[in-house]
Amino acid sequence: MSERSAIDTIKGYFYQFDYSIKCLLELKNDNDSIIIEGIEDIDIKTATEETAVQCKYYSKTEYNHSVIAKPLRLMLNHFKNAKDGKSKRVKYYLNGCYKSGHEKLKQPISVEFLKSNFLTYKRDNVTYRHYESLGLTDDDLREFISLLSININATDYDSQLNSILELLKKQFGCSDFEAENYYYNNALNIIKSLAIENAIEKRRITKKRFLQLIDNKKFLFNIWFIKYKGKKSYLKELRRNYFSSLNASPFERFFLIEVPPSDSYNRAELKELLMIISEKYSRLSKREKNPFCPYVLLFNISNQELINLKTDLHNENFIFKDGFDFYGAEFNPKSITIEANHYNNIRLKIISNFPQLELTLKEITKTKEIYQFYISKPLLKKNYETIKQVNIQIEELRDIKEVI
Repeated sequence: MSERSAIDTIKGYFYQFDYSIKCLLELKNDNDSIIIEGIEDIDIKTATEETAVQCKYYSKTEYNHSVIAKPLRLMLNHFKNAKDGKSKRVKYYLNGCYKSGHEKLKQPISVEFLKSNFLTYKRDNVTYRHYESLGLTDDDLREFISLLSININATDYDSQLNSILELLKKQFGCSDFEAENYYYNNALNIIKSLAIENAIEKRRITKKRFLQLIDNKKFLFNIWFIKYKGKKSYLKELRRNYFSSLNASPFERFFLIEVPPSDSYNRAELKELLMIISEKYSRLSKREKNPFCPYVLLFNISNQELINLKTDLHNENFIFKDGFDFYGAEFNPKSITIEANHYNNIRLKIISNFPQLELTLKEITKTKEIYQFYISKPLLKKNYETIKQVNIQIEELRDIKEVI
């Protein structure tokens, strides 16, 4: 698959995800709900009716009747089952975005138009009439048409996204940046998670529950959001909004970093990253009234490799503290929290595990901030009410260097 084709495919997924988000935000009642991948792509259930929605995004493709014929036949299959008492009666809605050819579909459609353009097809030189295979009469098809809505003039990808951001701003009274980077990001993650559930009831969510879940300002980013933003743009925006002015404030900053698996781990790369963090987030000059340096906690690294890493730093005259004052000593939070300044030239403070992190945080009375960079799932799951926490998903260590 070419890069352009891959991008188009990803956009198709996002278009459907975004449509689901838009539907949830536009529901009138808190207990109204949707199901992802139910009867159709999205099933919308209100107090009075249920609608099965097929969502298509072909913004570079001309509309032809054959493009929507199969989805309509599948809807007709469900309609037949409903008439036979095997399924519940619903309405049907086909929502499609196409580049051109809209004039080909004249609405409302007639029974004959439905039969000839959507329900009759050839395969291996054999003509099939889908309505005859299902045993449906013209009256049945008129009933089906009364339940069917077709929109081939759906809004394009960007217009739909902009409308979602406006709905989020209205719902939460937030800024443009918050709407996109907090609420939309969370919404995207929730819809993606629902889509991969096996049980249909687990793919259902009410408007009330959806709003509760996305109302979360933990600055949580995820891989799907990276794909939506584009990695380069994503990393640039993170730097601009979260790290561009960090080094000016004398806060106690903790950088929690998940180290890649051993098959892709490179000590030199990690060591370089630690030195960059130290250089950017330390203030040790004589003139500095409130000198400081950062803390680092490394996840997914063996004790021996951590020792090797510290040995390299020590041999290069890179001064750090790790909370151990002498051979055989226990971790001492007072030792690691000693002020870094021009005279001792402590450039980094290295924490080895969660218990040490807890002891260190309790020892510090200054303003604290935690920046966690993780590969799959956040490793620090505890929320500190008085500490700013930023959780950022990465794919590799070099991503962090592009951000901080």
